[in-house]
Amino acid sequence: MTAQVTQLFNNIWQQYIKVTPSADKIHQLLGNGADIINDHVAYRTFNLEKVNLAKLANHLLALGYTECGSYDFSAKKLTAKHFEHNDTSMPKVFISEIRVEELSDTAQKIIHNLIDQLPEDISHSTDFLYSGRPWQVSSSDYQSLLAESEYAAWLAAWGYRANHFTVSINHLSSYDCINDVNNSLKQAGYQLNSTGGEVKGDRTVKLEQSSTLADHATVEFSDIEVEIPSCFYEFAKRYPQKNGKLYSGFVAASADKIFESTNAA
Repeated sequence: MTAQVTQLFNNIWQQYIKVTPSADKIHQLLGNGADIINDHVAYRTFNLEKVNLAKLANHLLALGYTECGSYDFSAKKLTAKHFEHNDTSMPKVFISEIRVEELSDTAQKIIHNLIDQLPEDISHSTDFLYSGRPWQVSSSDYQSLLAESEYAAWLAAWGYRANHFTVSINHLSSYDCINDVNNSLKQAGYQLNSTGGEVKGDRTVKLEQSSTLADHATVEFSDIEVEIPSCFYEFAKRYPQKNGKLYSGFVAASADKIFESTNAA
């Protein structure tokens, strides 16, 4: 089972670095050639039946993951859950879905038109979590969504892929402080997401997070090609709870700001 999980995330990683080449370089920078433990991988989806959060989660549950936490992001109209594997060296997975019914009529129509293009069993494909964009979308529809929800626009453009991977600072051999990681990244020329400060969270909430700003990559819309924000790399430092175990959940207030790593400038 663990081998299957490893293979899944290898496939997800290879798809991710094709449009996020900085992540591969940062991986080398922080790991000094050694393997890096991924704290978590994040996904976005719509809360529509064919592709909702539960459909993505099914792929994880089949590989031994269990649901471990749920979150609400009211301003961004998102519901999220995170999943953990009993082998703690396997990444946690954070899946969010946008509540389409809370968007404008215009946005709802665009999104329903995307989903209507898909077969009912689209999520059953074994490669669904790294299948990319399964629908056609125009640049004008992307811009319409972007004006209302960056999250929805990103998802419409990129489809099913890791929105980000996350380096576990706790498992790095050369760093144990998130500020040292951030400083190394900035010295190497990478821009960090500074929304809410470069470090989101602190020791009191048992989790510190930071992230790069998303790379840019070319998307083939149905009418034209456009370079837009793709994916980003996150960094997480976890602190022990009273029972001595590292906190394994997420902090909604921090995650809310991390979402903005893919904002268009």
